[in-house]
Formats: sequence, C-alpha cells, structure tokens
Amino acid sequence: MSVSRGEAYDGPAAHVRPPVPPFTEADALAKVQAAEDAWNTRDPDRVALAYTEDSVWRNRDAFVRGREEIRAFLAAKWRKELDYALRKELWSFGDDRIAVRFQYEWRDADGGHWRSYGNELWEFDVHGLMRRREASINDVPIRARERRILGPRPPGEKPSPGALPLA
Repeated sequence: MSVSRGEAYDGPAAHVRPPVPPFTEADALAKVQAAEDAWNTRDPDRVALAYTEDSVWRNRDAFVRGREEIRAFLAAKWRKELDYALRKELWSFGDDRIAVRFQYEWRDADGGHWRSYGNELWEFDVHGLMRRREASINDVPIRARERRILGPRPPGEKPSPGALPLA
C-alpha cells in the first residue's frame, strides 16, 4: 500500500511516521529535528521505531540490517558513548531522501571526551519510515571544557543551516 501526501492511511498508526515523501523543505527540516530529538533520548526502542523492519545501515564500519539489529546496535552505542548529546543539520533533500550533517559529544568510561563529526544519507519509504541510512563519522578527542553540546536543544532554540561549526 502506498500513501500519498494528503491521503489517509488505514493501517496501524505505528507504521506511518509523518511527514511522508515527497518531502518539502519544511518536511525535511521536521524529519531532521525529529531524529535529533529522538536520538537525544538515548532510548533504542524509541529510536528504532523510525526505521522499517528491514532497514539497512552502514554506520562507520558496521553494517546493520533490520529494526532488531538497529535496536541492539543503539543500546551498545549508548552504553559506550556516555553523556551523548547530538545536533543535526539539514544538508540537502529530494523526494524521498535527506542528507544531514551532524556533531555529537560524549565521554568514554575512562573519562575521555569526544566530539564526533558526521554525514548521513537517509532514504524513506512511502510511510515516512527510514529504509536506508549511511553514516560516515570521525571522532576527535576534546577536553571536557571544550564541550559545547551539553544536552538536547533548549526549548525555542531552532537549528539554522550552516550553524554547526567545522571545528
């Protein structure tokens, strides 16, 4: 079954994740913010619901397939990446695809602090669920006092294109 913009979907609500393709700029910005908000919860069960049951990922050098593997991957990630805090920014979009750049900061179990820089390519199904995610990520050690992302965005703070610094 396909769902078009403005068309009702008669299946379970959990299977539709608005906005659905084809995306407008406002839709793409909303998808990016929703992803940032969800990932900042560090709740693998909640985050995994944004992906199709058979979603495929490349995350750094890991290849993940399906919602259950995604859930397990995220649980392990957030056990390692303590005090994780993320910012995402829309880079580009098309009918059913979105490109994002992001930064997140975290600390490891030994007390080391890190800033991770990355780019993601997302592809969505007709229900607005992500069916493909490819992420390239680099980690840079930082001092604790250099952290600038300390938690989710404060209420009222909106992302703006180009706002994420390069270093």
